Parts: sequence; structure tokens; C-alpha cells
Amino acid sequence: MKRLLIAFFALFGSLAQLFGMPSEQTNGKLKIGDLIPAVVAEDQDGKTVDLAIAAQNGYTLVYFYPKALSSGCTAQACSLRDAYGDLQKKGVKIYGVSLDPIKKQKEFQKKEHLPFELLSDQDKHLTSVFGVPLIADSLAARQAYLFQDGKLVWLDTKASTDKQAQDILAVLSKNG
Repeated sequence: MKRLLIAFFALFGSLAQLFGMPSEQTNGKLKIGDLIPAVVAEDQDGKTVDLAIAAQNGYTLVYFYPKALSSGCTAQACSLRDAYGDLQKKGVKIYGVSLDPIKKQKEFQKKEHLPFELLSDQDKHLTSVFGVPLIADSLAARQAYLFQDGKLVWLDTKASTDKQAQDILAVLSKNG
């Protein structure tokens, strides 16, 4: 049975490329060198954030997570929280995004003492323009996008949970 599943997924991947379906590398939307999408969203305080303006200078991390206050998403956010000082030294601005409402984002930020903004994507506009797949149409897939001066320099379509900050810091050390 295991071999049958492996063969199925290998075949599906080949068919996806053949018929122009999104690849794992670009996720069908953004690819390395692309500009950050000009999109706005509300943060945990109801403040409007324009990502294109926020990402004009320096590094900007936009990471998507399925559900605020869940164990994996908490591990991911706390990884970034715990390394926040190191990320700030590298000039990284961080925006977490999920389909959760503003109130839940605020509860998540407050409970976990997150020093960065959490964006609410209830209308699924951010996930759409970034090309982030939805799980059961109600959760964003876990992905991370790192921009430098507004241009995509790294993406991870299978973003880590408790090692998210380590992944970003490794990329930043390679970029100088």
C-alpha cells in the first residue's frame, strides 16, 4: 500500500508540472525575485497594514499559519518570538497571517507575548494573492516568505513550526 501511495504522489507531481499546475517551488503565484503583493489587511488591533509599503526597505517576513492558539502555530510563533532580538538585529519585520478574526489574533498575540503583528485574512485575499493553499477551505497552509527591499528572496512552502526562526536566520546568514 505504501508503494502505491508513493507512486500516486510521484505521478500526480509529474502531471501537475505537465499541465501547468502550481509547483512546490513557486506555489503557482510568487517566485524568487517577485515583488511583494500590494495588499492590505487588518492587524490584531484593527490597524490597516499595507504590506507593499511595509516591505519597501530591509527584510520582511510574511508567514502563514493555519490557526491561532493551536499547538503547531504556537510553536511557530514562539520560535519567532524567542529569536525576535536576533531577527531585529538583521532588520527583519514580521507579519503572521491566518484566516482567524482580529479578536482571535489579538488573543493569540497577548497570550503568547508576540512582539510582531498578526494579520487577519478572513476574506482570504492575502492567501489568494500569495498563492497559499487552503486546507478544507478554512485554514491557510503553513508557508513563509522572506522579502528584501520588497523582492522575494526566499520562500518555504512547508514552513517549520518550532524551527521557523532558525530557518530564517540561516537564510539571512547566507545573504550576508
